[in-house]
Amino acid sequence: MALTNLWLVRHGESIGNVTASRAESEGLRTIPLDVRDADVPLSPTGVEQSRALGAWFAGHREAIDLCWVSPYLRARQTLQIAAETDDTAPTPMIVDERLRDRELGILDLLTAKGVAALHPDEAERRRRLGKFLYRPAGGESWADVALRLRSFLADALPQPSTSAVIVAHEAVVMLLLYLLLPLDESELLEFAATHAVGNASVTHLVRQGARWELREFSGVEHLQHQGAPVTLHPGDPHVRPE
Repeated sequence: MALTNLWLVRHGESIGNVTASRAESEGLRTIPLDVRDADVPLSPTGVEQSRALGAWFAGHREAIDLCWVSPYLRARQTLQIAAETDDTAPTPMIVDERLRDRELGILDLLTAKGVAALHPDEAERRRRLGKFLYRPAGGESWADVALRLRSFLADALPQPSTSAVIVAHEAVVMLLLYLLLPLDESELLEFAATHAVGNASVTHLVRQGARWELREFSGVEHLQHQGAPVTLHPGDPHVRPE
């Protein structure tokens, strides 16, 4: 056996999402957070979304064999709250550091305005290298994240299970699509420029023979059915494709 159904879940809205969006809208240079990215918790809205995700798990309890989750707090909280809402949520739940969010290095906690003002050399290097290959000093490019996700998939896909869930981050969802569909660099950037991964959304991939097909992208019907807010916050707004 091998995986034939894969659901990709983005974490619920986090305090970092809310703070970053507010900083961008207010024209600030920096994002006022005093915790490291790995320790950013869910917002109250993110908790509500995660409870609604539990209802989604309840509707798929027979289909899901196991679940992987990013080690970052916001992802682990999303899965934990969903599991508490639905007592039959999938087990085992495996934390894998290769599913962590993209590391932004010198650009961490900076808005687009902050990058342009404080690191114009980085902004110019991003324009020159392109958004897929650009690696901020001390951080990761999308290509770097794809490399560790290739390692993850090499371990995950041969598992003796047919269906699994991954709870992680926007960049992880996008780059798993890049690897599995597969897409080339230009196709990925075009897709990312016109699609956003909603908080606590579900993206569904199905393997047909040797190929994976995208059946649903960023589905949020479970949120709407449970009356939970639907939110769209870019994971790293100053480096998203324009």
